[in-house]
Amino acid sequence: MILREFKASDAEKIVKWTRSEREFRLWCADRYENYPIKPGNMTAMYSGCGKSGTFFPLTAVEEDVVGHLILRYTDEKRETVRFGFVIVDNAVRGRGLGRKMLELAKEYAVNVLNAKKLTLGVFDVNTAALRCYRAAGFTEADSSGEVFEILGESWKCTELEYYPGL
Repeated sequence: MILREFKASDAEKIVKWTRSEREFRLWCADRYENYPIKPGNMTAMYSGCGKSGTFFPLTAVEEDVVGHLILRYTDEKRETVRFGFVIVDNAVRGRGLGRKMLELAKEYAVNVLNAKKLTLGVFDVNTAALRCYRAAGFTEADSSGEVFEILGESWKCTELEYYPGL
């Protein structure tokens, strides 16, 4: 697997990986207004963020596109990098590719972006993602998390963190 910069053509595949609005909201929370999205929605969102030099959409590729995530600085010193929009193609889930993609993204964040701390948020109801993040070395940052009202349910967002070299 390699991790490379996101290409607009990747969006055509990525937007098909959520098979229901519930899966879609587990992936993006409320960051997109409507479900389903079209490839152009994704590329438009990314094009608005990419000019700052603080936002890095990445795509995982084996023989084809198999995963996607974004990295972004969250502080002025550019020491903390947040992972977001983490997703793996349903057709290849269960093979450890999510964890492998996270490991590559951690290396990128540390070696290219010089991150001292990595963070991400995950809904407690997304138990498979939570297991994957923990297996990749992320630990719970605190017990208080923001609660989102999504699809008539209350979803707590757990903050996870990773400190390279510890």
